Amino acid sequence: MERARPLVDRRRLLKGAALAAVPYALLPDARAGAEPQAVDFPAAEWQPATTYNYTVADRPTAHPVDHVIIHVTQETYAQTLAIFQNPQKKVSAHYLVRSADGHVAQCVREADIAWHAGNWDNNTRSIGIEHEGWVDRPAYFTDALYERSARLTAAICTTYGIPKDRAHIIGHYEVPGTDHTDPGPNWDWARYIRLVNFA
Repeated sequence: MERARPLVDRRRLLKGAALAAVPYALLPDARAGAEPQAVDFPAAEWQPATTYNYTVADRPTAHPVDHVIIHVTQETYAQTLAIFQNPQKKVSAHYLVRSADGHVAQCVREADIAWHAGNWDNNTRSIGIEHEGWVDRPAYFTDALYERSARLTAAICTTYGIPKDRAHIIGHYEVPGTDHTDPGPNWDWARYIRLVNFA
């Protein structure tokens, strides 16, 4: 003889659904994994470069960090982020500073090796900071850009014990073997080093 199937009342069904949902309610929000990674410089926004454009490392344990290299993008801020996120470009920098307001994006963790100097030895022991603009357009070098970048460089120097001088804060053009000219003749080094030391 076939047994009659018990009827499930509405209350019982809702209780079961509520109990089934409890474990999911206790889990972190699915969006939590999409939150920006903690940045090394608190005022920065995390805008990661693709992992194809830098080398994962454990600095300063694996390599000492003893220089900051100053770059100028020769591109817009948005285009530079797109380049760093394009796996075919094979280039990145740790930070990018926007011209208009000095906004800082971190694209590579300081512990990792960004591909910015065109010289492996210099890449392994430096932090690269790109600045939105063009070497022949000094209007891009705004007060906000200089001030925010100087605060960033000062923080990096403090973290790694790097002297805040021109021997240790250098332009891309000073990297051995480079064919780059940035940050160019319109970059005010005296002003920049003064701001770094007052930050």
